[in-house]
Amino acid sequence: METKSSSNASESACQFQTMKKHLSQDTLKPKSTSPSPSPTPVLVASSDPQQAHNPLPAKQLESDVDSAVELTAVAVAPTKDVSLPVGVPSTKIAQIAMSELPQWQRVIEASVKAVVSIRYSQVAAFDTEGAGMMQASGFVVDAEKGIVLTNRHVTCSGPFLGEAIFHDHEEVEVHAIYRDPVHDFGFLRFDKSKIKYMDVVSIPLAPELAKVGIDIRIVGNDAGEKLSILSGSISRLDRNAPVYADLSYNDFNTFYLQAAASASGGSSGSPVFDINGNAVALQAGGNTSSATDFFLPLDRIKRALEYIRNDEPVPRGTIQTQFLYRPFDETRRLGLSQETESMIRSTFPDEIGMLVAEKVLPKGPGCHFLEEGDVLVSVNGELITKFVPLEDCLDRNVGKEVEIVTERGGERRVFKVTVQDLHSITPDRFVQIGGTQVNQLSYQLARAFCVPVEGVYVSCAVGMFRFDGHGSGYIIKSIDNHPILTLDDFIRVLSDIPDRERIPVVHYRINDIHTTSITIVQMERHWTPFRMAIRNDKTGLWDFTDLAPPIPPKAIVPSTARFLELDKSLGQAKQLFHSMVDVAFRMPQRLDGFPRSRKYGSGLVLDAARGLVVVSRNIVPFAMGDLNITVAHSVIIPGKVVYLHPTHNFTIISYDPAHIGDTPLQSAEISPIEPVQGHRVSLVAFNSNHRPVCVETVITDITSVAIPQNYAPRFRSINFDSITVDTPQAHSCSSGVLADSAGRVQALWLSYMGHRSNTSGSDTEYHLGLSISTILPVLKPLQQGLYPKLRSLNIELAPVLMSKARHMGLSDAWVKRVEAANPARQQIYIVRRTEAGSLSATILKELDLILSINGQVITRIQELDVQYEAESLEMVVLRNKEELTLTVPTEAVDGNGTSRIVWWAGAMLHEPHKAVLQQSKQVPSRVYISLRSYGSPSYMYGMASMMWVTHINGTPTPDLDSFLGAVRQCPDNTYVRVKIMSFEMVPSVLSVKTNMHYWPTSEMTKDDTQESGWRTVEYTPLERVSSSSSVATIAQELDVKNGEEKLIEKLNVLESTKLEQLQSEIAV
Repeated sequence: METKSSSNASESACQFQTMKKHLSQDTLKPKSTSPSPSPTPVLVASSDPQQAHNPLPAKQLESDVDSAVELTAVAVAPTKDVSLPVGVPSTKIAQIAMSELPQWQRVIEASVKAVVSIRYSQVAAFDTEGAGMMQASGFVVDAEKGIVLTNRHVTCSGPFLGEAIFHDHEEVEVHAIYRDPVHDFGFLRFDKSKIKYMDVVSIPLAPELAKVGIDIRIVGNDAGEKLSILSGSISRLDRNAPVYADLSYNDFNTFYLQAAASASGGSSGSPVFDINGNAVALQAGGNTSSATDFFLPLDRIKRALEYIRNDEPVPRGTIQTQFLYRPFDETRRLGLSQETESMIRSTFPDEIGMLVAEKVLPKGPGCHFLEEGDVLVSVNGELITKFVPLEDCLDRNVGKEVEIVTERGGERRVFKVTVQDLHSITPDRFVQIGGTQVNQLSYQLARAFCVPVEGVYVSCAVGMFRFDGHGSGYIIKSIDNHPILTLDDFIRVLSDIPDRERIPVVHYRINDIHTTSITIVQMERHWTPFRMAIRNDKTGLWDFTDLAPPIPPKAIVPSTARFLELDKSLGQAKQLFHSMVDVAFRMPQRLDGFPRSRKYGSGLVLDAARGLVVVSRNIVPFAMGDLNITVAHSVIIPGKVVYLHPTHNFTIISYDPAHIGDTPLQSAEISPIEPVQGHRVSLVAFNSNHRPVCVETVITDITSVAIPQNYAPRFRSINFDSITVDTPQAHSCSSGVLADSAGRVQALWLSYMGHRSNTSGSDTEYHLGLSISTILPVLKPLQQGLYPKLRSLNIELAPVLMSKARHMGLSDAWVKRVEAANPARQQIYIVRRTEAGSLSATILKELDLILSINGQVITRIQELDVQYEAESLEMVVLRNKEELTLTVPTEAVDGNGTSRIVWWAGAMLHEPHKAVLQQSKQVPSRVYISLRSYGSPSYMYGMASMMWVTHINGTPTPDLDSFLGAVRQCPDNTYVRVKIMSFEMVPSVLSVKTNMHYWPTSEMTKDDTQESGWRTVEYTPLERVSSSSSVATIAQELDVKNGEEKLIEKLNVLESTKLEQLQSEIAV
């Protein structure tokens, strides 16, 4: 829920057999994974592995659970843990059960019309919850006003989008109108008039009827079933609230009911019925290793409902103290006096315990009076032993003083404390900046770790505030030496910092208050907005407000630095460190299936006068991002992506030489000697600790290799000879060079992105050498001030030895020609793959053996470089033991990579990048889904990466322009039919409901005139453009580069009375 990830683009469904085996172990953790971002966390069980919430992960809806849940409305399963009473014949028990069955059937038939299945998403990370999509249950408690009761972890503490599906499969929008600050309940509202075919009924709340031993039924969406009925008996009324996880939502200061009902994923929010059809509790969570379920009592829910019915705010009070219910034997050990215990027992004959202070928050209302272990005796003269009367007293006295009596070690203590408004320490707004989301630290999290309710909490630790290390739970203490105690402090400080400024941020993790860290972050105001979202319970939306406009970056002041002085024993090669720089690349979006958002490495300066640097394409995989170059480990300057090689693992970047002052940065000298197996070279690189490494070694092999392709296509270097060396140091150095004895560069030492491991889930990287001659076709034009214009056959080759080639039909004559052409390595090449849609794919076939190109026998991969300048090549190939002479055209390739993306419904779409074309046999559309955002409509309704969009509402979408034209005709907040084709070429149709408030349609196009290097245009649906729209407004909405045709198309939808005026303005 991606999460995360940073699980990335691929997903894995929970298999049916596994789900059936662990049906009672479902938690709020999604069954499917995706890049994350973070992966970003959702409510996950559990620090206590025995307990879990029970919403249903979205992916599980696709699982086959027909035999997993056998209970239906007409066949109610008996309670699994019922035992026969002593002395009562089993036949008598059977007669009793049969007589009760019709009553339960009547209850179920009368109540199912009030029970709803809820499909919902939290569209942004907030407080304890991450973005994602889930499914749960709820039930109508006020049919006239359209109020549905469910859990707080369903209504979400952050932005909520959801739909309720009634028993007759009518679907209606719901929005959150209340979520309790502490307890696990919330209310949703729907428009009753939208339900056309069924009478909506309400379920009465009867908390007083919950008794130990009564039979109950849980009716809801259990394990993905539209309607499941689970049975059980209430076994406890006084269980302390379950603990789910450290950084997750946890209820407290309430009892929970306990029963054995085996509810699982999706049952959260289900009503718990007694035999008379009253709701006696609310399903909330369960034990993952047993049949135990936890129900929230309805006392405080019923009270809150009355306020909501009257459109009044729900008063909630707190003294920032968590209490637990302890039996008398424990309270005596804590010092409870005999006199007080006797008084309590005489007043409450059935009482077996009292409330004890478990956590008292620093700087809270009770911190000067209460301590952990204090036994609560009374509030305002009323003896208190339960949570309900305690909360009732606090809620009635918000902003007032109450008198509290406690006992500590046998000593009676009386004090007065002012009750704080609980809503005031429950965040209802968040700030987005630099791809990060932050909110005021909540009472919910502060209570969990017993820290003051102050500070700014990083709810989504990505982008600008993605700190070093793993995990989440960061609290910001200061920014640029300014203390940060509130969200307003955060806004005020960042409003005055220029774009791209590098500033220190002091932070710590809430679950590790002993470790304080400092990170230098770069201000980012050019990719994402700086805005605040505030919860609006009337509309159910979070309203966005733009904050301070960006301050332009400061002018760069040239700086001079000195390089490290290395020992003379390192020889000539040590001078190459004066030609090496550190490269850091931060990516605001993950294009082309690339799994990371930040990469670091080293680059080699090829031309210091022009500021040209070569770096691995594993470090700079595409052109969208912030590129920083560090010279001499001291001076940080901005860089720019110049050329991305389409097939080889290198990128040319540049910097402004004027920015480094008199720093003696030098151009690396390129060796005229090609690397040869067995030759001695020097490995010159930086290790993982950024320390220089210069070691003499031997080239062990030079051979063509095939980097394994990843399941989700992403850039993969092809058609190259890799160089390996005989030193273990090479494995710890991801960037560097191989130099000859004169200190000249023979090869680059680069990191290569491989495939993702199915077992560990981590990405494989390879460290290999690449001959420096490989980059010359790109470097030479750049040094002449020209942009490289290369051509390509768009094929992938693999070497074939003579022994195999003979059996494929290679003649003796050709064998001799191969031997003569390359005595050291007798091999030819086979066409391993052709690129889908390429010209060469219509002539060349996979498994063709390439014998010669333009009359030259091809035995070395670099001999394929002839393709760079020729418009066509004369090729002799061996196909099915037959020699063919073919004229194969080449195609122009550029070094821009993906240069245009479209965002729609939270999915990022662009033309299929080269790795997609290499791995796919056909291209059904030029509209390819690269990724989707957690909590977005695309995520909620099944769009996924590695899909092509072929139609929108029946209209073909062969390219991005037609796609944009089609989706912009769709009204907001309506379902759109999206026909997609999976990567396995399986077509399907999805219905995706748009939401332009959170997920607008926009387009980003590479544009060097912009500060970020990219231009963003945000679109609104055509139906929303009024006749009063000015030409300037329309032109701003449209992508100007698409020209007058699109502008006129939009003008045509305006009222005819405005057309002449608008067209005359255009002419002017």
